[in-house]
Amino acid sequence: MLDDAELLRRAYELDTDALAAIHDTYYQPLYRYISFRVSDRYTCEDLVSEVFTRLLSTLRQRKSLPNNLRGWLFGVAANVVSDHFRRSYRTPHTSLDEQLMSREPLPSEIAEKAAANEELRQAINQLTPDQQHVLALRFGQNLPIQEVARMLGKTEGAVKQLQARAIAALARQMTPGVVE
Repeated sequence: MLDDAELLRRAYELDTDALAAIHDTYYQPLYRYISFRVSDRYTCEDLVSEVFTRLLSTLRQRKSLPNNLRGWLFGVAANVVSDHFRRSYRTPHTSLDEQLMSREPLPSEIAEKAAANEELRQAINQLTPDQQHVLALRFGQNLPIQEVARMLGKTEGAVKQLQARAIAALARQMTPGVVE
């Protein structure tokens, strides 16, 4: 592994291996440093990226850096964090409308779906083994009736009948008050 002075010398030449080594060496320490002051993970990642962007900008402009690369990077990190907080204090915050629709399902919807799935599993367990097998192959594996019949050694008509009876039995079990 190269020392900071050698990395810095090669970085001035915009040597991609040296720049990658600097990034690999200092990304995690800079991230930890910034994360002590900024709690949001994505903001931390953005701020660390800003530190490396400033390093590249300084190198491209041929400005001199001190021989202590680590100290310079952490100094820039401190400035980046300060700039971030200064901007956030000046930026007006807008509250989100509680009525905004999320694309994600609500926790109550997730719970209802889980309960319905469990009820369906219990109902399927009440079917005959042949009916369970037909439903698993037809709907679990999306196999056509012909393929299921061939796999089970039954006629297509027998598979259709097993499927129809299984679905009817599930409907009776899952819908209270339904009589045959």
